[in-house]
Amino acid sequence: MNKKELNKQYAQTMQPMGVYQVKNLVDGKIFIASSQNIPGKINSCKFQLSNGSHMNKALQEDFNRIGLENFTFEIIDLLEPKEDTKMDYTDDLKMLEEIWIEKLQPFNEHGYNKRKIIR
Repeated sequence: MNKKELNKQYAQTMQPMGVYQVKNLVDGKIFIASSQNIPGKINSCKFQLSNGSHMNKALQEDFNRIGLENFTFEIIDLLEPKEDTKMDYTDDLKMLEEIWIEKLQPFNEHGYNKRKIIR
């Protein structure tokens, strides 16, 4: 296969999607999020933290203080794709993320997530 065919094949391959956590091994605080491409999102998260540009300021501050070696990045739940390859999984992933956030309560001294304000 040439490079163009390999790129096309990669783009059409479904990446693992679901919920992941970033865990601070020093104090046990966690950050919960979801993605349609968990390996890519974890790589992006590590890159952002290493460059001081992660959107979660508390997580970024702790990362700056204690370093990469004191964090784990792990998948906690996978969403199995349906046969329809064009399906939008955004709502399913958000619901799965909310279930894990409700279960683990990663707020304040237990984590880096922010509570959603319900109006």
